[in-house]
Amino acid sequence: MLRKDLGLATLVVTVGFVVALINPRFLSPVNLANTANLIGLFGLFSIAEAFVIVTAGIELSVGSVIALLGVLFIDMIANGVPWPVAALIVLALGAVIGLLHGWLITRLRLQPFVVTLCGLLIYRGTARFYTADGTAGFKFGSSFPTLEWLVTGRTWGVPHSAVAFLFVAVLAWFVLHRTVFGRHLFAVGKNEEAARYSGINTRRVIVSAYVICAVLTAVSAIFFAMYTRSVQPSSHGNFYELYGIAAAVLGGFSLRGGEGSIVGVCLGVILLQELQNLVNLLGIPSSLNFAVMGSVILFGVIADTQFDRYRTAKRHAATRASLGKPR
Repeated sequence: MLRKDLGLATLVVTVGFVVALINPRFLSPVNLANTANLIGLFGLFSIAEAFVIVTAGIELSVGSVIALLGVLFIDMIANGVPWPVAALIVLALGAVIGLLHGWLITRLRLQPFVVTLCGLLIYRGTARFYTADGTAGFKFGSSFPTLEWLVTGRTWGVPHSAVAFLFVAVLAWFVLHRTVFGRHLFAVGKNEEAARYSGINTRRVIVSAYVICAVLTAVSAIFFAMYTRSVQPSSHGNFYELYGIAAAVLGGFSLRGGEGSIVGVCLGVILLQELQNLVNLLGIPSSLNFAVMGSVILFGVIADTQFDRYRTAKRHAATRASLGKPR
């Protein structure tokens, strides 16, 4: 994975250099701060998506969960619920959603694609029904100084969303790459049946991955709700799941499971934001952002497939060579 991370880091630096040459405004303090803020916002749920993908699963309801929980969070604090209580309720609801997805996948043996696709439709529809297809927002003059400083504030020019993203990334790196639970996640993604026969509680591992994903998505929902200060359920969070998948695939997470690097996901998020920044600075229609994300996912899957074939062929060649050696 180190080779992949280094290659992606080189690509990030190269794209950043090219963007700066095309438009020097890219390196302006204001643009860098805004880009860092977006990296933090989108990075939180991209890391969440990675925890599911490493188990050979998929989470397609991220954007809808962000919309639903964002609506509920704004509605609660706008109607007098203390924001710490509202935040805990949103995080608890995220955990319940993760538990539900994990239970349906492990107990009823439903496909993750089907479960989360249904979730995408259910949560988006519920958010639209809750607001009567309107917009959830704060009343004129509403102010939440402490919450706003924690979520949308900046320290020495660094957005707190970026700080939160860095904290979550470090914690996720430790969990995924330095703990027994992380090794179990990789083992389940590589071969669930073999992991089960080796004594790993695969059901618990998979459910835990979906709970972690949903809770981090809930955190992201709070950040996005305070960033936009209003939530239109029909459009808020649209296609965010594709962004998270793209960042994870770019970061080396195979859609077949069992592979990936948190450092790679972070670099993938940065690269996607650089590309979107390039689109904006060049005055290209923002609708092409989706084309960029689709192309990135396609390129990442093709590269992952080809790399896997090359590695498999190399391993088979080494095996044949060792068997052909005289004893």
